[in-house]
Amino acid sequence: MIESAMVLAAGFGTRLRPITDHVPKPLVPLAGRALIDHVIDRLAAAGVKRVVINVHYRAEMIAAHLATRQDVEIRLSHETELLETGGGIKAALPLLDEVFYAVNADVFWLDGKVSALKRLERAWDPDRLDALLLLQRSTGAVGYEGPGDFFVDPLGQVRRRREREVAPHLFAGIEILHRRLFEGEETEKFSLNPLWNRAIAAGRLAAIVHDGEWYHVGTQAGLAATEARLGYHATER
Repeated sequence: MIESAMVLAAGFGTRLRPITDHVPKPLVPLAGRALIDHVIDRLAAAGVKRVVINVHYRAEMIAAHLATRQDVEIRLSHETELLETGGGIKAALPLLDEVFYAVNADVFWLDGKVSALKRLERAWDPDRLDALLLLQRSTGAVGYEGPGDFFVDPLGQVRRRREREVAPHLFAGIEILHRRLFEGEETEKFSLNPLWNRAIAAGRLAAIVHDGEWYHVGTQAGLAATEARLGYHATER
């Protein structure tokens, strides 16, 4: 069982301004709870015992908000400057297990019959993989209008979208990583993308496709579309 997780929560949330002028994006409310609480709720339900969260923008607000959680151990990784996705995780590796979930703090999803995190765990092969991504079908992503990120074959092998291509899947902001993905990386500030590319080339990155609903809440339009969709679900009940 995977018992530790990294939640990426250090960014400024510029695409959600003016909301994020005073509130960090992970604390933006959705369906009565902060975005980061939705993420931690799902991690705890999947059996995670320790959640490491990198913080920078309005870190004190996030720390105060999470201080009352008792269901999981919360550890904060403070960044004096933004280290990007790869750098943020690398700096927090001493607090994480050998294999861990990594989840963006601003993603929101509804599971199918089996939780997305458990589906990832079941598909994880520590001997064959350094990274396993959860992808979402672009056409079914509420609030998303981009060109997608990846193509994936029936065996879970992926390739990136080339220039001028439209890809059927986007990265859902949820993955399992092995700490060896970061071996040999000496820079402090970097994106995960170069590490993914290296793993793809080595055949050590795979993906599964989400079978529930996924919502793009990183913009005001996406947040509004998500709230409208969740309101529709509530009226159905």
